[in-house]
Amino acid sequence: MTTDSWAGLRRILCVRLDNMGDVLMTTPALRALKRQCPGRRLTLLASPSGAVLAPHLEDVDEVMAHRAPWVKHADTPDDRCEALIADLRRGGFDAAVIFTVYSQSALPAALACHMAGIPRVLAHVRENPYELVSDWVKETEPQQGIRHEVQRQLDLVAAVGAHCTDTRLAFKTRSRDRARMAAALQAAQVPAGAPWIVVHTGATAASRRYGPRKFADVLNGLHAAGRSLILTGSAHEHAAVQQIVSDSGLTDGVYNLAGALDLGALGSLIEEADLLVSNNTGPVHIAAAVQTPVVDLYALTNPQHTPWKVAHRLLHRDVSCKYCYRSVCPENTNACLEGVTPQEVVDAARELLALRRTRADRRAA
Repeated sequence: MTTDSWAGLRRILCVRLDNMGDVLMTTPALRALKRQCPGRRLTLLASPSGAVLAPHLEDVDEVMAHRAPWVKHADTPDDRCEALIADLRRGGFDAAVIFTVYSQSALPAALACHMAGIPRVLAHVRENPYELVSDWVKETEPQQGIRHEVQRQLDLVAAVGAHCTDTRLAFKTRSRDRARMAAALQAAQVPAGAPWIVVHTGATAASRRYGPRKFADVLNGLHAAGRSLILTGSAHEHAAVQQIVSDSGLTDGVYNLAGALDLGALGSLIEEADLLVSNNTGPVHIAAAVQTPVVDLYALTNPQHTPWKVAHRLLHRDVSCKYCYRSVCPENTNACLEGVTPQEVVDAARELLALRRTRADRRAA
């Protein structure tokens, strides 16, 4: 492949069809592509869960949502592949970059691009893709080691000459997001001007969830830190979060905002927080993007999604079944998480809080 031939390409389709966190971990590679060519326009083809990031991705000009049948989704896949190909054809793209984890195949997306008449396609592919992928980067994972997901995608675009010096994740918050956050805090009667810690107790996969009773003990330990404790989650997690609050026995300083924040307001809440304590899920990567320190309860389902370029503590227990890549623990124990004591979580939080860096310091780091 020749890198010079990519330098002048103006309309690039970027395909990332899995989850929101995966899109966030692709933002440094998107930045590199954007800076390779002045005036370049990037269109992101994402799953519905990834597409909600659209207002917060400053290097992306347009987002298309598609629930591809070749990618795992919680909902029923779209039955509109022909319509997708027609949409891609109308886009008039000069090239496409297909971003995947090593356990996914880029070939279905490459076929869609081929049928849409997109002349150049860049992707990691294990087998010879022949005419489907013009710029083929041979898949080497996991046989030759596993890279962090961010590094994997930076390496992919570097193969066609796209580089950037700032490789932090990106999530842009806006004044309207901060206004909605402030309204939610006021409605929940969170004391104005008081610092806070965000605690996110959910995760899409059961194998990545720390025990709720242990989270209740964590709240008790964090309560002495002199900060409001704000619990987040989706609307359908509100009752489960409230049970954690009830189990903690705390009657003041703890606030359940599950279901009360949209993505922009959640990003603003994390950006203004002194700390995030969370299972390894989307908010961890938002925290990395806005440079808020993270205590990450990191289930050992896979090794490549740790917090990127942000102060953090990674908590887990080494287990023989690690890196199972399973949404439900195959041993039915969640031992890699359940072996972590609430006191370890509290101690890690105190270590990060002791850094006492201001928000401005964090963002400049």
